[in-house]
Amino acid sequence: MASEPEIRRAGPDDAAMLKPLLEGAYRGDRARLGWTHEADIVQGERIAEDELHAMLRDPAVHMIVATDADTGGAIGCVAITDRGGGLSYLGMLCIAPELQSAGLGTMLLRAGEARAASIGAARIEMTVIENRDTLIAWYLRKGYRRTGERRPFPVPQTPALFFIVLEKTL
Repeated sequence: MASEPEIRRAGPDDAAMLKPLLEGAYRGDRARLGWTHEADIVQGERIAEDELHAMLRDPAVHMIVATDADTGGAIGCVAITDRGGGLSYLGMLCIAPELQSAGLGTMLLRAGEARAASIGAARIEMTVIENRDTLIAWYLRKGYRRTGERRPFPVPQTPALFFIVLEKTL
């Protein structure tokens, strides 16, 4: 990444470049190049293609993508979902594994928080798999706090997985 990335709202036409980014950052061998992966915790697909297309068409979901200024390829993303009542949900924050630890995650986190505030959110929440201590610590350093709430992982796993809820006032 020689130049500053372009950060913009993603649309339905971006699904083809977002899908491999999401899979490569969260699951499989490529994900192990980074420090934020779930490859050793959760198996299978991170998001189905039709689910990604639906998200990108949903007006309540604001998917923000960072693209390489030279190639135009997706190198990071974050999804902000307007939950109403002054609450947004932050999810799918991911950076291409080979570009992690260079500040792009913080840049996208801030862009996501700014988008949430711009659509009326006073608070933002997220869920993190509860045994991801290093990742949780990163979010705590960014101003998030534990709410004490625990939610079940949506896909049955053995052993069972749970999320913890983190929240930040904007």
